Order: sequence, then structure tokens, then C-alpha cells
Amino acid sequence: MELKKIEEKIKKDSHFISALLPEINKVIVGQPELLERLIIGLLCRGHILIEGVPGLAKTLAVRTLSDALKLDFKRIQFTPDLLPADLIGTLIYNPKTAQFDPRLGPIFAQVILADEINRAPAKVQSALLEAMQERQVTIGQESYKLPDPFIVLATQNPIEQEGTYSLPEAQVDRFMLKVRVTYPDRSQEKKILERVAIEGLPAAGRSVSLEDIKSAQESVKLIYIDERIKDYIINIVFATRNPEEAGIKDTARLIEYGASPRASIYLAEAARAYAFIKGRGFVIPEDIKEISCDVLRHRIILSYEAEAEEMVADEVVERILAHVEVP
Repeated sequence: MELKKIEEKIKKDSHFISALLPEINKVIVGQPELLERLIIGLLCRGHILIEGVPGLAKTLAVRTLSDALKLDFKRIQFTPDLLPADLIGTLIYNPKTAQFDPRLGPIFAQVILADEINRAPAKVQSALLEAMQERQVTIGQESYKLPDPFIVLATQNPIEQEGTYSLPEAQVDRFMLKVRVTYPDRSQEKKILERVAIEGLPAAGRSVSLEDIKSAQESVKLIYIDERIKDYIINIVFATRNPEEAGIKDTARLIEYGASPRASIYLAEAARAYAFIKGRGFVIPEDIKEISCDVLRHRIILSYEAEAEEMVADEVVERILAHVEVP
């Protein structure tokens, strides 16, 4: 398809964003990056891990998004005593038919809020892993398809360690983006105070249809990625694995393991979605730079030396972006 036709289709299909954001902003003050990333996940059918201290409206942002999307929403509170059956469902014996009938769990929804995901034990994480990767769950001998679209938006608290479990690396890699939520500034916090404590929190209206979302998802797939942009993505990901070959010798000691090939895939898909949000039919290097930290920060495993120096993955990604040649 010609670039002009692609941009015409994008202009037509992206109108829902201008209707969606005002509804969300009725409830959420600030956090433009978080809202943007949530929309990217929706457009790419990608799961998102949201990290931030308590009280930063992580759960409220996800709930508000689902309210405005006309999608089936389920909130699952992850706890240490949660069982896989509490998540995916189980088989119940029916004495009338003398058979076991499936009782489907809350995972069978289009938008799943996995609240405090790192509080659940390994068996629950394994059940969730199948749902995230295969978009199906297995109960007994049968597999059941999950609805379309299906996205998991998970939250976790970075500062509280009591009663938590480290997420398996295989599961962390299934999250398309890891978004860090920070404190609001003074003016934003004053608006939050007025909106919540004085005026009363409003509700977001439903402004987007399922047809709008699916049409937008198809448009994102049409966005053009030049060969030089593809090479740029590969160079960034390979620099996380072999920094010395990329000419970043001082970074090699900071990385224990680099990003997997899934990082390259998600970097391209997220860049396309970001270009869609900006109304472009093609990806530019700035799109890659904008979403690189969100795609890579949870895929780079830092060395003991980096942890001793109290470095974070974002600093390593920034070093890589500064050294990899921009097309």
C-alpha cells in the first residue's frame, strides 16, 4: 500500500484516540507517558508491567482505560495464597450428568488487571504465562481460547519485598513494555487534591467501540519501517548482548545478559504504534528512542558490579542509545 494511502487510513482510524484521552483525563491527572504506553499495548495486543510506589493511580488508570474502551474488564488481586484455579478456573463435578464441567475463571476477560502481580507464587505465574503467550488456558484435558483482544496490565510495588516473589525471567520477557510511574509535580498534585478530595472523582464515559480498536490494530501493521530503521533496532538490541562489539567497552561490565529476540520484535511493534499515535505512516529513529527504555529495561539483567554501583537498566539503555549510530 502506498504511503499516502496508509496515512489516510491512519488519520481515519486514529480518531478514537482524540475521543479516548479526554475521557481518561477526566479521571487521571497527568501521567501522559503511562496513558500513551497503555494505548501502545492496546494497539499491539501487548501486555504491560506497571511499576510504581503505592498511591500513584496505577490501578485507577487501568480501570479508567477499560471504562472508556467498552471492553470486558476483570481485576485480579494477586496474593500469596492464590491458586491457579482461582485465576483460570477449574472442573466442577455435575451429579446430573456424572461429568466434570468447566467453570471458567476471571482470566476470561479482554482487559485483565493483575494487581500486585509479584505477590503470587510460581504455580500461579505459570498459569498466567500460558495465557499471556498462547492466549489460551488449559483446564484438565481441554484448552480454552481467551477473548480477542486480550491484554494483561500488571502492577507491582518496587519498594515492598515482604510477601513477594520475583517474577520468572520467562514471564517478565512476555511483557511488551515495563512502565515506571513517578510522583506528580506540585500543580498536578493540587489538581488531584481538588478532583478527588473536594469535587469528587468523576467517571470516564465509554467512547470507543471494539470495531474502532480492531481497525486501529490493523492500521498499525501497515506502518512502514525502512531497512535502515530495522538495522537500527537490531544494532540497539545486539549492543545489549555484545557491548564491546558495538564499541561500548565501558558498558560490557555492567550487563550480565542482554535482551532476547523478543525485544527486537516488540521494539518494532511499539515504534509502529507510537508512529500511529503521532499520525505518521512510517517509523522514524525518534520513535525507537522514545520507547526503547520501556521495551528494554526489564530485559537487560545487570551484573553484580552494576548493582554495586547502584545503576539501573535505564542508565545502561541510555548509554547504548548514545553510542549506536542513528540512521
